[in-house]
Amino acid sequence: MIGTMLHIPSLWSHLVDWLSSHAVVPLLGALHLDGLSGDPRDIAAALLIAALQVGIIGLVFRPLETWFPAERWSDRNLTLVDRNYTLLMLLGIFPVFTYLVLMPFSHLFGGGGNDASSPASPFALVSLVPWFQDHPYALFAAYYVIYDFVYYWMHRTQHALPWWWALHSMHHSQRQMSCWTNDRGSLVDGFIQSMILATVGLVIGVDPDEFAWLMLLGELVQNFSHTNVRLGFGRVLDRVLVAPKFHRLHHMLLDPARPTLHNCNFGQVFSIWDVLFGTALYGEPARPTGVSDPMVDADNNYGLIGLHWVALRRFWGTVWRLDGWKLGEVSFDAHYHPFHVDHVAEHESGHAPGTTTAAHSAPLGAPAAETTAG
Repeated sequence: MIGTMLHIPSLWSHLVDWLSSHAVVPLLGALHLDGLSGDPRDIAAALLIAALQVGIIGLVFRPLETWFPAERWSDRNLTLVDRNYTLLMLLGIFPVFTYLVLMPFSHLFGGGGNDASSPASPFALVSLVPWFQDHPYALFAAYYVIYDFVYYWMHRTQHALPWWWALHSMHHSQRQMSCWTNDRGSLVDGFIQSMILATVGLVIGVDPDEFAWLMLLGELVQNFSHTNVRLGFGRVLDRVLVAPKFHRLHHMLLDPARPTLHNCNFGQVFSIWDVLFGTALYGEPARPTGVSDPMVDADNNYGLIGLHWVALRRFWGTVWRLDGWKLGEVSFDAHYHPFHVDHVAEHESGHAPGTTTAAHSAPLGAPAAETTAG
């Protein structure tokens, strides 16, 4: 068993080399992209990682939705756009983005190794803690804790900064959250996230190959946490790791009776950040998912191109306005301009925010919720 594990890196390297020389290099040559600064092995590695991710989603997470659904749907039509976009993103857009942007960006600023004798950054972990140099698995774990901590605060900012919410709201607009929903998001939003995380990786000395595996681990956990299943990890582990039951509450519709309840559970892999910073929510029944803002909910009426177009219109209508930079929760008017909302004030005044009703926000299984489950 140990011998097999030791051969995995070598096998992976051979697979990357084979795919690069037999498929990626000829394709780049045919498209006249072979003269760019990226390494063809980067795109080959990204394709293999994407294929592994798609296989796990389709063969493991998708069957779980059939066996242990959190919410039963009359059909899965709303999930098709997420599935198609996931396949396009993982098997096309992200590998090309890795080749054209991420890896050249990393190498431009000195990424590409954990050699303690010539660290790329004065904040590289192997420089700050030389012990890590001889303990690669502990180093990778440390990288991931930092990566996940940054992701938690980035995610909270996506919800608090109006122009970023204008983009990120596309991810939350899905009414039927499934194992394919994780990759539902604006390309601009994805670019911003990738560049932030890549910059953090450079600062702490992450090798580009390790960064790819950090991304895979995070994405797989998020694919699982978005899966439409009633699964948790138990009383103790739920306080450490993000489970589908935990993350589903992050996507729940606003409850007019408890208008701040939905601002919770921002963690990607570790729920401990939510526990430490007071944003964790436990013990609630499964609820319908989506958004109460009718302009964002209308995303469900569009296909792949339309989804991105309306998200960009929200972003464009927000980023140039002063209100787009004032922290707080916003909705969007008919012209895609933001306006700040105070759900607590609306609740206390007796006016339900947006178009959300008690039927929309009731826990799944309650009679009122049955009309919105399809």
